[in-house]
Amino acid sequence: MTFMGVLTETSMNVTFPTLMKQFNISLATVQWVTTGHLLTVALLTITSAFLKRRFTNKQLFISAALLFIAGDVMCGLATSYWLLLIGRIIQAGCVGLSGPLMNNIILDIVPPRKLGTYMGMANLIVLVAPALGPTFGGSVVAFASWRMIFWLTVPFTLILLVLGGFIIKQYSPTQHYEFDWLRFALLAVGLVSLLMGFNILGQPHVLVKFLLYIALSVLMFSLFGWRSKYSHKALFKLAVFKQPVFLFSFLPYVLLQYSNIGINFMLPSYVQMVNGASSFIGGLILLPGSVLNGLGQPLYGWMLDHLGGKVPLYLGNTLFFIPLILFTIFGQQIRIFNIIILYTIFAAGRSMAFGNSMAYGLKKLARNERNDANAIYGTGNMVAGSLGTTIIATLMTSVTLPNFSNAQNIAAGSQVAFGMLALIGVLNFWLFRRLFRSK
Repeated sequence: MTFMGVLTETSMNVTFPTLMKQFNISLATVQWVTTGHLLTVALLTITSAFLKRRFTNKQLFISAALLFIAGDVMCGLATSYWLLLIGRIIQAGCVGLSGPLMNNIILDIVPPRKLGTYMGMANLIVLVAPALGPTFGGSVVAFASWRMIFWLTVPFTLILLVLGGFIIKQYSPTQHYEFDWLRFALLAVGLVSLLMGFNILGQPHVLVKFLLYIALSVLMFSLFGWRSKYSHKALFKLAVFKQPVFLFSFLPYVLLQYSNIGINFMLPSYVQMVNGASSFIGGLILLPGSVLNGLGQPLYGWMLDHLGGKVPLYLGNTLFFIPLILFTIFGQQIRIFNIIILYTIFAAGRSMAFGNSMAYGLKKLARNERNDANAIYGTGNMVAGSLGTTIIATLMTSVTLPNFSNAQNIAAGSQVAFGMLALIGVLNFWLFRRLFRSK
């Protein structure tokens, strides 16, 4: 189910130029098909520690499948952009429930000494979807209609719904908990305000509005932190942030996801708008890197279990960093073949460091802290993905030189975005250094 949710999410990135023409909307607006989806997943992931303790695995799985099917039908029938967006938000319930559920089942039954390998297997399943998503979406748009992305996934989801009803088991008892609606609302408003602020940043004369959104976001997060000191209702425990091994594995984890979602959005749009490639080629350029990215996950997990954290994390971040430097230098005009090569190296490095950042942190935490940590990792993952799409879209359209064509302006804006992602690689080296120094 998680695979199906991620497949449709990454398929939609390639359809943006087509959706912009069909619904007569801007790049800043159309990217909310991804941003809104990821934000909704993030809000549901926040609740995953509570849901794990309150409901059975089978109940959560069936709910995920039904939300996916409902979103599929609504998106397939959408007659306007806003109906499409609502359908995508409903469909986000699939990944928001099934993704954390998959990880929590692994944490229930797998001993820490094998956690890297099994988390690698889970990441393999999840990351094959981004490998196929852009190619699947690009092919569907080129040879049929973007609506077929949704209609083609309905039969498979119905099969999974039936299978899950028989296969999914329960490994820990459930209990009745009172949900902390106040803290959830504070966090939700804070996240939405943060994303809304960055979404308008590239538009003219919006500085005051941007600052108001950010101020509201900071206020909501502050109230959430204050309320968390006194609340005994269930959501998730912030105490894990006091553990240095969690903090310094969580930060590079979300930064790597921010970079990944951002560049997966940017490169298909870049080759279509700058190089004049078709939507099919726009999706195809990510396939080799994404396939190697997904298939390498069990090996990367094995490296963590047998070689320790330093080798996969430092090596992965190095492979992540070098292509971004080259993208930055040559960002004005990059040939499609060179994009494929650089992205393949980037994807391998990012994949090696990303999954192992989370697995290393979970290995070092106490068992009773892992469900809460998993909820925070998952929420940070989705929020970072939302910000990645929003900020990258803003940067891509940030250059508006009058003597440049639209393609040249997009290329210049992309070069700025590449440079920002390269700086994240530098920051990650420092964070990993702090991680390995922590007790």
